[in-house]
Amino acid sequence: MRLGAVDGFVLDAPDTTANRAAFGGPVKNGQPAGFPQVRVVTLTECGTHAQVDAAVGGFSGGERELAIALAGSASGMLVIMDRNFPGVALWKAYLGAGAHLLIRARSPVAHRPVGHLPDGTYLARMNLAGQKGAHHGGVLVRVIEYRVDGGEVVRLLTDLLDPVAFPAAELARLYHARWEAESAFRHIKTFQRGPAEVLRSGDPDLVQQEVWAHLVVHHCLTRVIMGLADDNGIDPDRVSFVKVLKHTRRSVVRQCADTPKKIKKFLAMLAAKVHRKLDNGARRLREADRHLKRPDSKYSSKLSYRINTRDRQPTRRVAPKVVTLQPTIVH
Repeated sequence: MRLGAVDGFVLDAPDTTANRAAFGGPVKNGQPAGFPQVRVVTLTECGTHAQVDAAVGGFSGGERELAIALAGSASGMLVIMDRNFPGVALWKAYLGAGAHLLIRARSPVAHRPVGHLPDGTYLARMNLAGQKGAHHGGVLVRVIEYRVDGGEVVRLLTDLLDPVAFPAAELARLYHARWEAESAFRHIKTFQRGPAEVLRSGDPDLVQQEVWAHLVVHHCLTRVIMGLADDNGIDPDRVSFVKVLKHTRRSVVRQCADTPKKIKKFLAMLAAKVHRKLDNGARRLREADRHLKRPDSKYSSKLSYRINTRDRQPTRRVAPKVVTLQPTIVH
């Protein structure tokens, strides 16, 4: 099975009447706060960072609704999502499209066992009836509970019910791969588009066009990286996205004429530089604890920021995380 992750992010759009009416934005004390924002949800292939599909909507719309629109592109994939996504409608949409799911869930979701499995996981029914926008009926899920380094209990829901074919420990470790979607978003928002940049157009249709242009460019760069990795027998995450992006930008002017021949020559040049300049080497695992490095404002009064920065130390290499399954106690 291919491994994918669904997640979302927002982009600031120019503050025009049309953009605010089309997309909405943050509100404070009943008044608009900040720029209108476009919400983007993508289905990302974890191994390559390629955006398999995407849905674009407004700030006021939820990520879950946009995620449901991507179900048709997830056939044959195991799709990972965070705890904002569980829902009966989403579950049925992805399973109906031939995908499998591994979704983190909050403690009240599917918390009543209806059956116990030999590995300590249990079966439960997810039924969010009574919540806003809830889908009628329920679905049977397998619940995996575990702790990382003795921390809080993490709960995962999956449709992979066979504990022998799909061991709980492997699925628990696999959830970590969801961060590959965040890495792809960083490529787009920080390196490709530029940090803290506002989209250009005051017209909603052109805003949508610009968002899709960024997604298409990122997908094309990912295809280039995949080709370089395949030709050199290395993992795609070893090829530097930033360096490929810079070389591509420099090549644009030189490709104004005789484009097919110039593109072929450009790709050959990149291939020659893989081992000398583009290969970052094996990537370290993303296992360090997350800390807020910088506040949104120098006047931030958030208690969590004050606590986390009093004795903050530089990030250092950490020991491998220990995943401990939480066996179900059968009464």
